[in-house]
Amino acid sequence: MARSASEARAILKDEKVRFLRLVFSDIHGIVKNVEVPNTQFDKALAGDVMFDGSAVEGFVRIQESDMLLHPDPASLRLVPTDAGDRVAMVICDVVLPDGSPFAGDPRGALRRAVETAAARGFTSIMGPEAEFFLFLRRPDGTPTTHTHDQGAYFDLAPIDKGEEARRDIVNVLEKMGFEVEAAHHEDAPGQHEIDFRSAAALETADNILVFKHVVKRVALKHDLYATFMPKPLFGVNGSGLHLHQSLFDARGKNAFDDPSGPCGLSPLCLHYIGGILAHARGFCAVTNPTVNSYKRLVPGYEAPTNVAWSERNGSPLARVPDRRGAGARVEVRMPDPSCNPYLAFAVMLAAGLDGIERSLDPGPPVNDDISRMSQREKRRRKIDDLPADLYEAVRALEGDAVVKAALGEPIAQNLVEAKLADWREYVSVVHPWEVERYLLKY
Repeated sequence: MARSASEARAILKDEKVRFLRLVFSDIHGIVKNVEVPNTQFDKALAGDVMFDGSAVEGFVRIQESDMLLHPDPASLRLVPTDAGDRVAMVICDVVLPDGSPFAGDPRGALRRAVETAAARGFTSIMGPEAEFFLFLRRPDGTPTTHTHDQGAYFDLAPIDKGEEARRDIVNVLEKMGFEVEAAHHEDAPGQHEIDFRSAAALETADNILVFKHVVKRVALKHDLYATFMPKPLFGVNGSGLHLHQSLFDARGKNAFDDPSGPCGLSPLCLHYIGGILAHARGFCAVTNPTVNSYKRLVPGYEAPTNVAWSERNGSPLARVPDRRGAGARVEVRMPDPSCNPYLAFAVMLAAGLDGIERSLDPGPPVNDDISRMSQREKRRRKIDDLPADLYEAVRALEGDAVVKAALGEPIAQNLVEAKLADWREYVSVVHPWEVERYLLKY
């Protein structure tokens, strides 16, 4: 929804808002904010609030620290509070003191990808399925990995903290303007999913940033800890961020739909899938950005491990749900909720557009269970593997020019450096599994 700064100012005045949070994210998708009182609203909405960019991971060097927050008035939301001063939040782009876009801003990277799609006549629509765990906290407030239920998919258990917390999360989201479509228990104990309406890519990425913040805050009120860590527990499913993607043309028609095409899909849709598959290994370090992400991408836990697409089953990384017409879409199942949504959306959209530009053929759909195939069978059908760990994923990113271009040089460089630092630290640590396995044996 388009909205001017003056319209945003009027809303803040009419709602008697006392504080405004200027929200942005670092390259890891961590929510950051600068809060200003109502005496500074005019200055804030004019984009004149300055902050120290050198204090934000992945932004700038110390000698280039001054940056400005430029609010997007369309993203203004009132924040529900139990009592006290009224608070609102607005998502911001990060700009340089001369007003030019900051090349290291994750939201700016997605904005560039969206503009590239628009120049080709398309609007990118994204719809997320966001999963998370709710864990109990110790008396001192620190989180555990213990949960309060033994539920599985769609279970209707007696009222417990998880069910109440999930319901309260939905209530807060709706008060903030979300159209929540469904909320339910997921497969693992303590695991939940809340789905909200698809929207244009930039709006959906903003929504995910706000969603994660709301989930964590509401969980704390229930004396629970919410985590978007991909795989906090061994032996159960991890949390994904499945992303439904489609392109609409200038007439408002879904460009992925074609009743006369194979599987009811247009050639453009198949080429988009081809681009996703061609660059999946290259963008994996962005959509699955942590060491822990690759503990989820293993066989046996409903997460993809292979580069393939399907129109029937969920084992490949890309699936075409059984909807056509305006609902035709591609579900990319590999991302996890630890990703920065702006960067993840940017690289997937760039991959799909590259597939369209180069007319990439995704090959026939793989409707068999890939997990039951031998390596020989997978090679015969040209089914590649996703990276097995973060190091392999980062090296694949470094070799993918399309993904790096979508990120932009500053983000790509900072991301690679940060992820390699994580990897070096991880492999140098002695983990409990190693002690248990090797201490007495050797």
